[in-house]
Amino acid sequence: MKESKKIRLSKLSSFQLIVLLYLVGALFSTVLLMLPIAHKPGVDISFIDTMFVAVSALSVTGLTPVSIVNTFSTTGYVFILFILQVGGVGVMTFSSVVWIIFGKKIGIRERQLIMADQNRTDLAGLVKLMKEIFLLILAIEAVGAIILGVYFLPYYPSASEAFLHGLFGSISATTNGGFDITGQSLVIFADDYFVQFINMILIILGAIGFPVLVEVKNYLTYRGPIKFHFSLFTKLTTIVYAILAVFGAISIYLLERSHFFADKSWHESFFYSTFQSVAARSGGLTTLDLNEFSTATLLLLAILMFIGASPSSMGGGLRTTTFAIAILGVYFYARGKDTIKLFHREVHPIDLRRASVVMTTGFVIWFISIILLAFFEPDLPILKIVFEISSAFGTTGFSLGITDDLSTPSKLLIMTLMFIGRIGLFSLLFIIRGKTIKDTYHFPRERIFIG
Repeated sequence: MKESKKIRLSKLSSFQLIVLLYLVGALFSTVLLMLPIAHKPGVDISFIDTMFVAVSALSVTGLTPVSIVNTFSTTGYVFILFILQVGGVGVMTFSSVVWIIFGKKIGIRERQLIMADQNRTDLAGLVKLMKEIFLLILAIEAVGAIILGVYFLPYYPSASEAFLHGLFGSISATTNGGFDITGQSLVIFADDYFVQFINMILIILGAIGFPVLVEVKNYLTYRGPIKFHFSLFTKLTTIVYAILAVFGAISIYLLERSHFFADKSWHESFFYSTFQSVAARSGGLTTLDLNEFSTATLLLLAILMFIGASPSSMGGGLRTTTFAIAILGVYFYARGKDTIKLFHREVHPIDLRRASVVMTTGFVIWFISIILLAFFEPDLPILKIVFEISSAFGTTGFSLGITDDLSTPSKLLIMTLMFIGRIGLFSLLFIIRGKTIKDTYHFPRERIFIG
């Protein structure tokens, strides 16, 4: 019996095994959050809502049908932080570190799983990379927790409570989890620009991409005679991330200048715009009730959430490089060129094809999900439906307050989207694609009218 199970598992591709591991992780997380010690006394939470919170934490989204602060105990907070950590760095990265601690040898099969989980293209140096990623994230979270914990001392009656909020806030922001134990996200810090600044830095470090963090660390510690060169991926994803953040902030300000910002000072408008733009990448924390924004701004946020964070990061969505390559492909084609040239490098045609396929798949899934949620919830305004779907797909966690009122089919749909957003569309396509089959013959080619 055990042998037959091993044979069946061995036939699964790396991407299929990764999905299986995340499903097992979701089930284990649900069991953890169902334990009585995870709840506050007298609190009763349904199985579907517990599973929703578990999937949301594992996919580092932040959408929740229940109030975290009113539902879970301190032990429950610890469980949620553990799930956020595993979901943020990735199941295989976390597993690799555990294997290293216990002295387990990491074989070729495990390395293939790591490669699939982190969207890498080769096996070289994977174990070292996983250790670097994990230690970097822990260092970032630790520094964030200390800074916020110390700063929160005047806010809370005891040091333990201040540092609990600092730790939870730091991990939630760094993993782009979007969960909070304030009961109001960061609305209570709407006038505290220091807290907002620290949270924005943590969100950016979690969403910019692990390869970028590792390269920056290598750059800062590099002492070689030859000039250090950043990879094309690091250059592209950093620039695109910055452009989207700045574009989002300016657009939010312009759209709300005579609306929400009408009675706000310049610095209030600046921080409201900038924070919401950065958090829309995948952070999910907010400094205001998003229902205060105009329809145009909410649609803009939905687009930013759909694009999401960088690949190989703690965020989800379409991913910044996918969006950038697809747009650059259109731009260079319009200029009569067949290739994309950036920073004295040429983007591989396979990556351009993959970006187009992933973008198309993402849009189809997004569109179908909107139709399904509108069918399940016919009384909800279409704007709130589009916003909720975009938030789930981008694993962002922004909501206009409809999550707790969703029916069971709607919650299952949102959970599926959060799951897809976390594993990535590229992994999803590899699951259903099957093995590559080379053509042994070709038919005569014929042109088709396009456009």
